[in-house]
Amino acid sequence: MYGTPAHGTPMYGTPAHGTPVYGTPAHGTPVQGTPAHGIPVHRAAAVRGGHPQHDEGGARPVPYGGRRGRTLAVDPERADEQGPFVPGPRHEDEPEAEVPAGRGGLGRTLAGVAAAAVATVLAVVVAGQVTGQEEPAAAPRAAGEAAERAVDESSASRSDDRITPTRPVPRKPVVRTYEQLMTHQFPIDPELKGSGAFEAVQGFQKAPGKGRLIRYRVDVEKGIGLDPKLFADAVQKTLNDPRSWAGDGAMTFERISSGEPEFVITLASPGTTGVWCRKSGLDTTIDNVSCDSASTERVMINAFRWARGSSTFGPKAMHAYRQMLINHEVGHRLGHNHVTCRTPGALAPVMQQQTKSLNIDGVRCRPNPWVNPGS
Repeated sequence: MYGTPAHGTPMYGTPAHGTPVYGTPAHGTPVQGTPAHGIPVHRAAAVRGGHPQHDEGGARPVPYGGRRGRTLAVDPERADEQGPFVPGPRHEDEPEAEVPAGRGGLGRTLAGVAAAAVATVLAVVVAGQVTGQEEPAAAPRAAGEAAERAVDESSASRSDDRITPTRPVPRKPVVRTYEQLMTHQFPIDPELKGSGAFEAVQGFQKAPGKGRLIRYRVDVEKGIGLDPKLFADAVQKTLNDPRSWAGDGAMTFERISSGEPEFVITLASPGTTGVWCRKSGLDTTIDNVSCDSASTERVMINAFRWARGSSTFGPKAMHAYRQMLINHEVGHRLGHNHVTCRTPGALAPVMQQQTKSLNIDGVRCRPNPWVNPGS
């Protein structure tokens, strides 16, 4: 106590607050020997982590509970009286781990997650080597992926770096017109035999002209994969065309879906067409053709011919072939028989079997879908 204390006031004489240093202080503890907090000042050595530290400036006692990192001066001669020494916390001159600017607690947390993941993988690798096993091939990748996930999650938490996903713009369905669909071929098995069950195409299409009113219905066999409405529209448009049977004003055609029709135009698979044509003594299986089954109410249109056409018209004249197919079979229902072309190069009559051939007895004619092609 005969040196200079930490605050530069001589310990003998009168201290700053007017109380003699020697004698009994305010709390009843003699000053010579043990200071206020029980640690002698002289012969004390600064201690860090349990090891003495040389300090040329002498020992500096620090009250208990002072600033973090300070050490206490301990008198070796009275250490047994003071109890076991407890090392103080980390010294102030030891640098703390730096935190990246702008990341804060989130950055430290994510960095820790990445480090923990890498350490875990490395521990597995080391354990495998000690036991004589090869390092798993996925271990380096797992470490890298864990670090990448930590970085990616950190980046995703920053709104200024976040990429807003864009939804793909859905493509608009291609809508074909009636004329386009009528020129298009459709896939179908030439030997297809459907269920034999028919379904009427719903709707009403009024007769557009004058003359005798002929009401008809359109049926389509279920499950053949062809568009019923397209077929029904084609029948109505074709029969009422000025070049067709209604062209001279003697008759007009009206489509119904209920009530009593004069006949039923039926689109059916090749197998079902054959069944209905045989009811009237006709064989359509040889050339896979259509027929008017006169002993029944049905005018049978072979779905294979409707979908694929014929070699006589070719794939580029599908619209014209379908018009011919309707006019030809309805012509039979109206009482017309087969005729053939007699003038080479002329348009074939609509009642000629144009699906089979355009060359009859050496006379070759051109394809024609109309009753009155010049109208």
